[in-house]
Amino acid sequence: MKEIVIISGKGGTGKTSLTASFAVLGGSDIIAADCDVDAADMHLLLQPDQAESEDFFSGELAQIDPEICEQCGLCKDVCRYDAIRIVNGKHRVEPLDCEGCGYCARICPVNAITNLENNVGLLYRSRIRTGSKMVHARMKVGAENSGKLVARVKKEAKIIAENEKKDLVIVDGSPGVGCPVVSSLSGANYIVFVTEPTVSGLHDLERVHELVDRFSIPSGCIINKADLNEGKRLKIENFLKNKGINHIADIPYDENFTKSMMQGKTIVEFDNSQLKSILENSWEQIKEYAKQTK
Repeated sequence: MKEIVIISGKGGTGKTSLTASFAVLGGSDIIAADCDVDAADMHLLLQPDQAESEDFFSGELAQIDPEICEQCGLCKDVCRYDAIRIVNGKHRVEPLDCEGCGYCARICPVNAITNLENNVGLLYRSRIRTGSKMVHARMKVGAENSGKLVARVKKEAKIIAENEKKDLVIVDGSPGVGCPVVSSLSGANYIVFVTEPTVSGLHDLERVHELVDRFSIPSGCIINKADLNEGKRLKIENFLKNKGINHIADIPYDENFTKSMMQGKTIVEFDNSQLKSILENSWEQIKEYAKQTK
């Protein structure tokens, strides 16, 4: 089984649209995973049925029992995150500010404070219209530890792929270079960068490639909206050549991408023009590159 992860150094490059298109082209032979858990939106294109869901817990939150609390204020004094407030004369923990360190519970003289597991989101195992399955998640507003949720999504996708004897897992990774991206890269066999010919596109491609290079994972790149800036496109091509990154395809700007999204479809389901052919060829290349990895 091979794992292909699609990432970008910045948001708005078309990463998710392309990942969803490849998931459709892969049909029932692949398992899809949406690891962009902080801003998940691949479900808008693949329309998973959310057949199974479960709460995801990570970290802890302090909770004050008002029946036991004597309002001494020690917890409020020692909380370095200012997470404990006085509301209507009683001490209360603000969930969005609490870091779950547990110090307040340790110094409470009457044991009125306990640390509880923090429910930070939902994990879904779904079937999508291609006949395949998709693992995805949703973080709660203000929740943290998205890197752990990404790891769980990837683990579940691999389990399903192994149980159903699928050869490929395709992952929509998070943009940027933070913890969720690092978690997305773990265990990957092949990385596909999606960039665009802009100043920020090239700069962020360089940053995320530096991260991927530390993992020594083979990679390729798709330049989306490639015809918007010839000079920047040539600079990106030179960068790919110098770094030994497979130049998979140049995709021209096309408003049909937006039109297809408005109808809840991927571009390969919406458009039968040259654009679909480019993506079909790109998918074949990606699969071949992935097969060659260890």
